[in-house]
Amino acid sequence: MGPLDILNHTLNFLAPAAALALVLVLCGRFFGAKGGAALSRWRQFAVVFVVGLVVLACGLVVWGRDGKMLTYAALVVGCATTQWVLLRAWR
Repeated sequence: MGPLDILNHTLNFLAPAAALALVLVLCGRFFGAKGGAALSRWRQFAVVFVVGLVVLACGLVVWGRDGKMLTYAALVVGCATTQWVLLRAWR
């Protein structure tokens, strides 16, 4: 694989976590608690994005390939739970 192929594969691996983190942070004020978040939106995005990357990497290690639907389901659950905690929505 050439350098452009490696870059393409890396960006495609990161894309689901980045898109989900962006959507969760932007929609967080509509679905979260009324009090506001403890972190700024950029920090929320960074935390949710990192959690998403960890989930995707774990799915890659466990199943040996990317793109399994169970990994994407775990990505949604992990990122949504992280955003819920960051917004303190249990109050």
